[in-house]
Amino acid sequence: MRITFLGAAGTVTGSKTLLEVNGLRILIDAGLFQGLKELRQLNWKKLPFDPAGIDSVILTHAHLDHCGYLPRLVKEGFRCSIHCTPPTIDLADIVMRDSGKIQEEDARKANEQGFGHHRPALPLYTVKDAMAVLPLMKAHGYGQEADLGHGVHFSFFNAGHIMGSAGVRVQYGRRSIVFSGDLGREKPLFLYPRENPEAADYLVCESTYGDRLHSKTSPYRVIKEAIWRAYRKKSVLLIPAFAIERTQEVIYIIHRLRMKNALPPIPVYLDSPMGINATEIMLKYPQWHRLSEAEAKAMVDAVRLVRDPRSSRSLVRRGETAVVMAGSGMIEGGRILDYLERYLSDPDAGILLVGFQAEGTRGRALLEGATELKFHGRFHRVKAHIRHLDSLSAHADQREVLNWLQEMDSPPERIFLNHGERHQADALRVKIESMLGWEVQIPRLGQHFELS
Repeated sequence: MRITFLGAAGTVTGSKTLLEVNGLRILIDAGLFQGLKELRQLNWKKLPFDPAGIDSVILTHAHLDHCGYLPRLVKEGFRCSIHCTPPTIDLADIVMRDSGKIQEEDARKANEQGFGHHRPALPLYTVKDAMAVLPLMKAHGYGQEADLGHGVHFSFFNAGHIMGSAGVRVQYGRRSIVFSGDLGREKPLFLYPRENPEAADYLVCESTYGDRLHSKTSPYRVIKEAIWRAYRKKSVLLIPAFAIERTQEVIYIIHRLRMKNALPPIPVYLDSPMGINATEIMLKYPQWHRLSEAEAKAMVDAVRLVRDPRSSRSLVRRGETAVVMAGSGMIEGGRILDYLERYLSDPDAGILLVGFQAEGTRGRALLEGATELKFHGRFHRVKAHIRHLDSLSAHADQREVLNWLQEMDSPPERIFLNHGERHQADALRVKIESMLGWEVQIPRLGQHFELS
């Protein structure tokens, strides 16, 4: 076996890991790089392998940093199966189509306004390219062993990160390697908890929050306080929305608070077509979460859905006292920018960040105290009230990762830490080496390892 780290090495984005075993070339995830410009430029870099020579893709879940490169991979010649869970097929489809739409819009704006270094500016891929991925996707449930050929088998286990998210166990003869995927929390709001890993010879583990513990602050209390502040200020609470899972969790919390009569009479809008679609997909797969059908439907009824751009622009202009969830979660694009253009400089307005903010994103800039943000071609002063809710994270923190590792029946020969910024991965490495005594390596981008 040979493993090469082509993404999510020293960063949390661009997940791509090439596993070569007994003549097969298997790609674990194919995600987009996000955040810093030098990372985003890697999306355009020629791959160090021929996409047509990849035998299989195994997709852990439907977040853009794991599935967002698939349309480009297919465009460049990949034609084999993409293995994932049933919900991941539906969720990844809407994520990739939305990404293709954004790629097209960005290229169009660059050509119309004359910015960028290329004439003409081209999209990384189009909506049509994204649609070409769906026929290649093949569904597998948790625990179902699948044959990849050449004596190589794999199976999924529940990673508990988002609906349908999975870790992967690849087996060849007596040798095995496990990929954690993105690990979820020990006590998720409405998903089934992650599964403990079986023993493996090698382990690739994420380290997104490898340097810290999540706050124990109640997300119910934070969201309740933020909504009451907006109501008293007669202003707006903006929640940049991660369309998959986080949006549904926030809606669920608001629904529960309303059931307890703990919120003021204030409208709550979901202005995210992808978030709306993801919520409807959640209703389609009741067996993949713990909510009853009645509670899931009641949760959706707790918000007003804003589907078309005209309604979105009207909501921005009205300026009513309201809670608005709008994409994107790291404020890298989407409808949230229209709201920020109006409200970012308003000290009465509130902005609640509810997830991880990658380095180089506008969301990270707000967390780090930026006094202005640049978007829509100009700088905007930051005067709105900024608050961060990290106790709602869908990623395991350092303690939760360590607990998960200790559930393995026996230690792996080697553990590789990926999907974390350098200091996060290194902090987790120190903990694993000192507490568990395991051999740990932090791969560099493009680095490969021979596995016996």
